[in-house]
Amino acid sequence: MTEKEEKQAEHGPETGCEEPAEADTESPVGAEEESPLREEKRENGEGRCELQEPPAEGDAEPEFVHPEGGWGWVVMLAAMWCNGSVFGIQNAFGILFLSLLREFGSEDDDDLRFKTAWVGSLSMGMIFFCSPIVSVFTDILGCRITAVGGAAVGFIGLFASSFVTSLGPLYFTYGVVFACGCSFAYQPSLVILGHYFKKRLGLVNGIVTAGSSIFTITLPLVLSRLLESAGLQYTMRMLSVLMFILMLAGLTYRPLLPAKPRPSHPGSRCPPFKQVFNFNIWRSLGYRIWAFGIPAALYGYFVPYVHLMKHVEERFGADANKEVLLMCIGVTSGVGRLIFGRVADYVEGVNKVYLQVSSFLVIGLMSMMIPLCNVFGGLIAVCLLMGLFDGCFICIMAPIAFELVGSDNVSQAIGFLLGLMSVPMTVGPPIAGFLRDRLQNYDVAFYLAGIPPLVGGAVLCLIPWVERRRHQKEHEVNMKMLDKSNQAVC
Repeated sequence: MTEKEEKQAEHGPETGCEEPAEADTESPVGAEEESPLREEKRENGEGRCELQEPPAEGDAEPEFVHPEGGWGWVVMLAAMWCNGSVFGIQNAFGILFLSLLREFGSEDDDDLRFKTAWVGSLSMGMIFFCSPIVSVFTDILGCRITAVGGAAVGFIGLFASSFVTSLGPLYFTYGVVFACGCSFAYQPSLVILGHYFKKRLGLVNGIVTAGSSIFTITLPLVLSRLLESAGLQYTMRMLSVLMFILMLAGLTYRPLLPAKPRPSHPGSRCPPFKQVFNFNIWRSLGYRIWAFGIPAALYGYFVPYVHLMKHVEERFGADANKEVLLMCIGVTSGVGRLIFGRVADYVEGVNKVYLQVSSFLVIGLMSMMIPLCNVFGGLIAVCLLMGLFDGCFICIMAPIAFELVGSDNVSQAIGFLLGLMSVPMTVGPPIAGFLRDRLQNYDVAFYLAGIPPLVGGAVLCLIPWVERRRHQKEHEVNMKMLDKSNQAVC
């Protein structure tokens, strides 16, 4: 018997799958690294043997655990300041609007009123229109750099606006520069929360978005006194201090989630195209439905917020205390963000969409109820309900995005959605104004404004069903792969 046959008798027949024992004892690390290569050789070679599974990825990269607090509370307060300062200033443009008219002309000049109104409209539209671009910068540069840079640009734009002596430059300094800076500062404040919170993400988003309600209620009172005592220029310089503080707040956005591998082309410093534009989010049918349903609902969503004051003057007279209605909407919106943000934490997965469906249903019905209110108290009740469910819609946008596309893709998912929202936000109110001019009242405009939220809410109802089907198919595929692997082992 030869030496080879003696070894076969002691250790069994060779199958080409085992390596000499000396190799394993001499270099165990190298043997572990080469095991996947040996498995590929066995697949193509003769004989059949048990497949060795490579080391589990979880051993090298443990699953990320969200802190659910700690430094995250500081980040939450910084994000809350961001929401408050950005949208507080935007929502208080009505106070600045009157001062701009007095500064550059007369309040009775209809042509000047139209031109001045476009400064605020351009600013709000640019915040959402720039969101897809902001999401790309957030993915490449990170939340901290994007937010701090955006706040710096917003500070420059608002500070420069305090030195203009005519309306024309305001379109650039306030409507473009300041608004773009706000957009770059705002979106990272939504994304960074997912680095620190998961179980409490709904509650935290509710607290953060409530910042805009707090600023919307308090800032107009402060601005009115500043404008009376200091004038328009110094008031804008005081507002720019809010943006400077926002720069400091952005420094707290310390990322925690592990960075995704970023393959790049050899010899090129530019990121690959797939990194710049994340098309993975559009592969999700649930996200596509969400990205269509939300903008569809918003064609009528903002009509009451723009035209309600004028409708109250026409229905109840110029002496009606219409400011109370805005305060009702602002207060209950803040309360709704806190309540429904907490409720969302107890709703599993994409079923959070049903909260948005309920909010659109109530807002649509309340819009249709506005022309039917012949008593001022009835309008107060309508505004209270509308504000409450407005807070519901806003506070759970980010949690739903995390559920649909995951934390790796959430930045561009939110960015593209906000970009699509800019179209109905710009188009809806002017259409309502056109109908009022034609029909001499707002009744038909409010009736029609209630239809898009109802349609958009009905479309969103498809998302949980679509996601359940997707999970069932993935489960079936995984079971088939497991059966095949078991058969290969046997």
